[in-house]
Parts: sequence; C-alpha cells; structure tokens
Amino acid sequence: SSHEHKLNFKKSKEACLNYIQDALLQKQWKRAAEFLTCYVESLEKDYSRERVGPSEMIWRIGTEILWHHSQSSMKEFSCFMEQMKTLGVKRYLKVCLEHVFHLLCNGQIDEAYQNLSLAESWRFGEQTAIQDKEMKLIQAYRGLLDYYSWSKQKNILLEHGEDGFSDLAVEQEMHGYFRKAAVNLKEIIKIPGVWDIFVKCYVDLLEFYGDHNEARQVLNEYAYNSKFPANPNAHVYLYQFLKRQGESKNSLISALKILHDIVPSHELMIDFNTMLQKSKKRKKRRLGLEVIFAALDYAGWKENAKAWSCLVRQVKQIVSSEKHLDWIKQEWNPRKEWWPAFHFSRYLAKRNWQENKSLSYEKALVAGILLGKDCKYFKYVSRQGCKAQLKRFRMLKKFVNRHDPVHLRISG
Repeated sequence: SSHEHKLNFKKSKEACLNYIQDALLQKQWKRAAEFLTCYVESLEKDYSRERVGPSEMIWRIGTEILWHHSQSSMKEFSCFMEQMKTLGVKRYLKVCLEHVFHLLCNGQIDEAYQNLSLAESWRFGEQTAIQDKEMKLIQAYRGLLDYYSWSKQKNILLEHGEDGFSDLAVEQEMHGYFRKAAVNLKEIIKIPGVWDIFVKCYVDLLEFYGDHNEARQVLNEYAYNSKFPANPNAHVYLYQFLKRQGESKNSLISALKILHDIVPSHELMIDFNTMLQKSKKRKKRRLGLEVIFAALDYAGWKENAKAWSCLVRQVKQIVSSEKHLDWIKQEWNPRKEWWPAFHFSRYLAKRNWQENKSLSYEKALVAGILLGKDCKYFKYVSRQGCKAQLKRFRMLKKFVNRHDPVHLRISG
C-alpha cells in the first residue's frame, strides 16, 4: 500500500543516514561516499507526494567526504560545489563561501577571487535582501584578497626602491587594490561581530597611508563598542597600535587592564606586569603582583621562566623591604592549598633542575619564601645547586634562610 511504501522508504532513508554517520565517525570516507550515493539515489526515486527539497545534509556530508577522501581531486570538489549551488537559492551564497575557502586552502587564489566576484553579482528577487549578511561576507572576503594583492604590490615597490616608470605603474596598481580593499573591509567591520583578520588588514592599510586617526577610531570601536562581543584580540590590536604610535604608559596599561580581566593567562601579561612594576604608584605595583600570580595559575605558564622571574623580582623587593607583605599574603591565601602540588613538588624540582636550571632557581626562591626553607622544591634545588658549586644557588639559600620567618607571617 501507499502508506507502507512511505513508511518503508522513511525507515530505509533513516538507516542509510545512520550508516553514513557511522562511517564519518570512523573516518571511513570511501564507505561514507557509497552510502551517500545510495541516499541521493533513494531521494530521486521517492514517489511520495511529499516535497523533498535540496537537502543541506547532502551538501554538508558530501563536502566533508570529498575533503578527506584519498581519491578526490580539487576538480571533483569544485564540480560538486557547483551542483550544490544550483540545488537552491537559500544556501547559494553559503555554498559559494565554502567553495572559496577550499580554493584558498589549495592556493587557488585567482579562482577564489573569480568565484567571489561571480557571487557578488548574484541576484534572486527577495532572496538577495534576505541574504544581505552573506553578501557582505562575500564582499569582505573579496576585500581581503584585494588586500593580499595590495600587499604583494607594496612589497615589490619596497624591494625595488625608486625605479622610474616601472615603480609608477606598480604604485598605481597598488592604490587601485587599496581603494577596493578599503571599501569592502570598512563595511564588514561596521557590523557587530568578530572580524579580527578584516580589522587587522584595514588598519594596516590605514597606517601605511598615514591615516592614524582613522585607524585609532576603528580599533577603539572594535574594542569598546558594547554591541560587539567581548574579544581579547580587539584589545591586543589596540595595545599593539598604541605601542607603535609611542603612546603613554597609562594608555598601554589601560588597554592591557581590560585584556587581563578577559584573559588573565594571555602572553602579554608579562609586558603588563613589567610596566606595572616600574610604576611609582603603589596601586599599580599591587596590581602587578596580582597579574603575575594570576598568570601562573594556568598550566601553560608553569615553566615560563620570564613569568617566574617577574614574580621573583617583586617578591624579593617586598621581602627585603618588609613592606607590603600583606600583598603577598592576599595572593597566597587562596593558593596555598593547591600551588605546592601544582608548582613545588619534588618531582617538578628534579625535572626543572635537569631541563632548565634558571627556571628552577626562580621557582626555588618563590617556594622558599612562600613555604619556608623546609619546602621540598627549595631543599632539592638548593642542595643540587650547592653540590654543583654554583654561587647563585648559595646566595639563594642564604636569602631564603635569612627571611625564613616570612612564610609564617604570610601563611597566617
């Protein structure tokens, strides 16, 4: 009966999709391709009155298979994408974008640019307005490739120096790319979103032509406009720009303060701590100690010798002067239960000593001050350093022994 036919067809279609999913999960690309072929053929033979539209699954699954299949070629991939474009207008621009990404991944920049230009000229009634955001992305990526061409021409110009008419031709071509790139890049970054690569390229164009005020305005908007999502990179780009412009330390500190609040483990926290330590204001030096302690909470910083050196410098200053021991105490209290195992075990002492003696020195000093001279890490490293007759480690031992009562005061 017609009902049984529909039911059986539905079951077989679902079973086929399950087989495809299983093959994809196991990275069996050939098997997945065979099942996808069966799935497409079954859709073609569907005699039910239900309308089967162009399935996004075929596009997504087919793309994944062709990208990974050992016997697929870029020509086959492009052919498949062209077929997907004709299956329906709702996903036309999305398919175009994905096609462009794959072309770029394979170094086919001219073909990618051509596809973007064709997509930009696409019009289909009301769908054009509905897909306005996708169209802006198409234009933005075309702007990105114009920037790439501009950058190449700029490098040629800089390499050749002043060379008469040939330079003039290159410069005119370069300005042409600049105008096209600037228009499209400027448009996309007005829309709230994460546009890191577009912002970087647009700012590079503006800086090259000396429009520093516009560059500053773009970066401030990207970093501080509440309509845009919180984005650490926005503050990194602003900080780097301010540094290039030779801005004041206060401006640089303000930019990094927000970055610290968002990502306390960012690599720029070393720069941030260094600037804060050099400040004459007690509040900023206090923040510097907080910044470096917070960074060392993360596993990626465990063996960062620069970070430990920053902490050592500040801890030594505080301990030697016996001023602001409460700063250390406030930072140490929430960490004293887990930092000893995380940073100062005997196993780590042995490994750090073998791999990086400078790192083991910095950590041993911090361990000795925070945990006292009986700390496993300090005892192992200072013993090894004295055995090796290294003057630095003998001085380390004397410093920690002299200030041993400090750990009792800060552990409270």
